[in-house]
Amino acid sequence: MNDDERRRAGTRVRRQVLGDAHVDRAEARTNAFTAEFQDLITRYAWGEIWTRPGLDRKTRSCITLTALVALNRPEELEMHLRAALRNGVTTEEIREVLLHCAVYCGVPAANGAFAIARRVLEESAEARE
Repeated sequence: MNDDERRRAGTRVRRQVLGDAHVDRAEARTNAFTAEFQDLITRYAWGEIWTRPGLDRKTRSCITLTALVALNRPEELEMHLRAALRNGVTTEEIREVLLHCAVYCGVPAANGAFAIARRVLEESAEARE
């Protein structure tokens, strides 16, 4: 796959996983300073890694949640919790991922993640009503 094909595939997957509104906001904020970074993540994170056949999106979401808890990245965690729901990860599975993180990433990290997840899940439930 060449860079243009990766960019197209990455844009498609990024929109499917994160939602059009999120990607539109990211693209609108792109400027000369951030354009190369946006291109990099679109081509490689989304176009190269998220499109690989070895893991389904649900599994990739669970791995991503774990990494974001471990790295203490609350803004990205919030975004990827929404993506996980879009990818079919259930509330129960999110809870299990976060409980697992408590053992391997630390209780304080998991505690913060649970607070973020509770808020995202409540917002998601309200949006469905």
